[in-house]
Amino acid sequence: MLMSAVLKRAGHDVALTVADREDSVAFAKALSPDILGYSVMTGSQRAYFDLNRRIRAALDPVRAALEQEPALSVFGGPHPTFFPEMISEPGVDGVCIGEGEGALLDLANALADGGFRADIPNWWFNVDGEVVKNPVRPLIRDLGALPLPDRALIYDRHSSLANSRIKYFISSRGCPYNCTYCFNHAYYQIYAGERRGHQLPVDNVIEQVNAVRARWPLEQVVFVDDLFIVHNDWLEELAEKWPQQVGLPFFCNVRANMLVKDPRKVELLKRAGCHTISMGIEAANDRIRVELLKRRMTRDDIIQAGRMVRAAGMQITATNILGLPTSTLEDELDTMRLNTQAQISYAYSFLFQPYPGTELGRFTLDQGLMDGTFDDIGEVAWDHSVLAFANAAEKSQIEHLQRLFAIGVEWPWCEPVIRRLIRLPHTRAIDALFWWIEKLYRGFIIYRRVHPVQVGPRELLRTAAHFMRIKS
Repeated sequence: MLMSAVLKRAGHDVALTVADREDSVAFAKALSPDILGYSVMTGSQRAYFDLNRRIRAALDPVRAALEQEPALSVFGGPHPTFFPEMISEPGVDGVCIGEGEGALLDLANALADGGFRADIPNWWFNVDGEVVKNPVRPLIRDLGALPLPDRALIYDRHSSLANSRIKYFISSRGCPYNCTYCFNHAYYQIYAGERRGHQLPVDNVIEQVNAVRARWPLEQVVFVDDLFIVHNDWLEELAEKWPQQVGLPFFCNVRANMLVKDPRKVELLKRAGCHTISMGIEAANDRIRVELLKRRMTRDDIIQAGRMVRAAGMQITATNILGLPTSTLEDELDTMRLNTQAQISYAYSFLFQPYPGTELGRFTLDQGLMDGTFDDIGEVAWDHSVLAFANAAEKSQIEHLQRLFAIGVEWPWCEPVIRRLIRLPHTRAIDALFWWIEKLYRGFIIYRRVHPVQVGPRELLRTAAHFMRIKS
């Protein structure tokens, strides 16, 4: 959305095709763009490589007939940033590392001014079989200088997202912590010497939210910042202005030990109008959480933070990672119990994926614990583990536990039943049953507690249908 807004502000034309809703090859052929851009997460890269090849096979002859240069196929996002070696993939002309707004604008400007340049910061280019590796430019420090995100780019093509009363926003970039499974520590190795974290001014956040509400339905704001509560002066301003100028409930991400160390953050969030807070628990085992994941907080911090949030009248969700290297089934069940102790409103659970560039991803590879390559990582972190377990039965049980984890947190007396259920084999029928149980329960709790919006029967059915189509 932001890259589109930056390009349009400079006078360039931008269009979006939604590959699972239309014929993207025909769309690109009719448009004949100079740049084909793909934002890629690990797990989806193969699908995008295939789509790019099909588009180029149809588009290149059209441009050749018009005596135009072939379109440039460029890839950005998490996977290219941390695995730029994908530049060697057939059909990949460029890989953008890190922030893309300035990099993509410079590329578009160069093409519009008459020619391709291979010396643009943030880009790796494949030029006649030779890879040109450029350094990154400084991070964007003044986020307020960016235009409002071009939400119409997506909402005009995707009615379910446009009509949803819950919409997503980002008010900051960066995180000061070094969790080994997360991209941030690797990101700041790329951006060595940069300050960790830049915040959008409160007035800009409010302007953005109100601009969305003026055009599309909006009843709850979800802030997907890595860490929403870093600066108390910013929270103070938000607590003063948000209720008066916006007044909508919002969701945000926090860190347990920060709340325990400074309870005023809970007070400010409540005063601002926060409805739901989310924090990472990830693992109950102290060795795994502190040494392996480098999440330096105690079990008591986690329990106290959860109870503080609930006592303040807000809901709290938690993220948990199952199937971590060196963890066991008993560790995962202990994590389930810790969520219960922390009074978690809904416990999300994910199967660990050793993403490229992360410290824990490298550890997994170095220890020979990964069964396959990065191409074997799934598009979502729910379906299967790519770790090589010593015990195949335990791997199967952990994969099943992911589907039943939230139920075990909600009703801890179910643990003996869950222990029996996860011993069932992986079959199409059993996997489908567990998928439906997890999906229906999650959907119910999310709309009951996490994102309580008022919807009529027709909209509820539409939303449910969209939710059930999501791969997760």
